[in-house]
Amino acid sequence: MHDIMKKWGLLAKTMGIVLVLLAFKVIISFAGWEIFPMNALVTAFIGAVIFTLAIIFTGTLVDYKESEKIPSDLATSIRSLSHDFDVVPGVDKGIIWQGKNDVVSLLDMICENFRSNNWETGKVHGGIRKVNTDIHTLAGLNVAPPLLVKMRNELTAIDRISNRIATIAGTSFIPTAYAISEVAIGAVIVVLLFLKMDSLLQGLVLFGAIAVLAIGLLLLIKDMDNPFEVGAGTYADVNLDLLWDLQREMRNEQE
Repeated sequence: MHDIMKKWGLLAKTMGIVLVLLAFKVIISFAGWEIFPMNALVTAFIGAVIFTLAIIFTGTLVDYKESEKIPSDLATSIRSLSHDFDVVPGVDKGIIWQGKNDVVSLLDMICENFRSNNWETGKVHGGIRKVNTDIHTLAGLNVAPPLLVKMRNELTAIDRISNRIATIAGTSFIPTAYAISEVAIGAVIVVLLFLKMDSLLQGLVLFGAIAVLAIGLLLLIKDMDNPFEVGAGTYADVNLDLLWDLQREMRNEQE
């Protein structure tokens, strides 16, 4: 059911809006309020609006494609960091356990941020500092520098990814462009509602096709703008299952 909603939920939402607009189109047609003739200017205007939406969609898609790689990169760095603690030679097991526990706590903070749909960078940085302290402890015990450098590199990668997530989740793609596209789509809907066609059926088909395309594309862009949302009502989001699975796996190892 969840997969069906992911695939068709946004279209169903769009169709609901369009059906309401189609009802208004029927009322306007029977009332004889259709005043705009079909001409080249109308078609050019509709094409310009769709073109504007395509530009915004392309810009949003760049961040979305980058976001698809983030869960995999994040899970890989966290898993590698945890395994690095396992291979530290000649160190008290309590210190190793503390380091691995802090890595799991860091993962918990990251997963909690995703699940709450609110990326709090401060919490993640706090978890990173704890793991960094564990690495400093190992450095004081004369652990081989290459291993420490590798652990620091993985921790830096996690920090970099966290900052990138905060930027993607907290920044909208050119808010002014959104405002322009929303006004333009509203204008297209108004024109189509009062557009005079040869027959009512022809008008409804044309109106429905263009409205579904324009409104659906705008809703998709808005949903893609934050690709890390979790829960109902989200349709275009990256798959975070790798992190959920890693969290369960590392929690089971602690028991």
